[in-house]
Amino acid sequence: MTFRAGAGLPTMAFSAVRFTVGTTISRTDIPVLCAHLADLVRGRPGHLVLCDVAGLADPDVAAVEALARLRLTARRHGRRLVVTGAGPRLLLLIGLLGLTEVLPQVGGQSEQGEQAGGVEEVVDPRDPAV
Repeated sequence: MTFRAGAGLPTMAFSAVRFTVGTTISRTDIPVLCAHLADLVRGRPGHLVLCDVAGLADPDVAAVEALARLRLTARRHGRRLVVTGAGPRLLLLIGLLGLTEVLPQVGGQSEQGEQAGGVEEVVDPRDPAV
């Protein structure tokens, strides 16, 4: 997979590896997932791992732990891991555990009325206090 920077940005091409997580993750699955990711990226060019978590049925702390360990595995192989397809519950857990900056997300699903991750509301000082 190849990505190019958007209009107005310097043209830069880089390749990414897509890594998909299954519907459930237990703590016993973590070493297997990390070994699979290491095998997938070993010897391949690129700097990015897109970790697709859209299929996670009921994310819990074990899933967040797995993502953190996958991030470490990616870093050991000179890659950056970005989470894609994160649903509201997983985003909440990542935030509650203080890992929002450690586990960046792209294209997360936001519930109606919620802002997507990484989007901040602009506050105008002239707005009346609520």
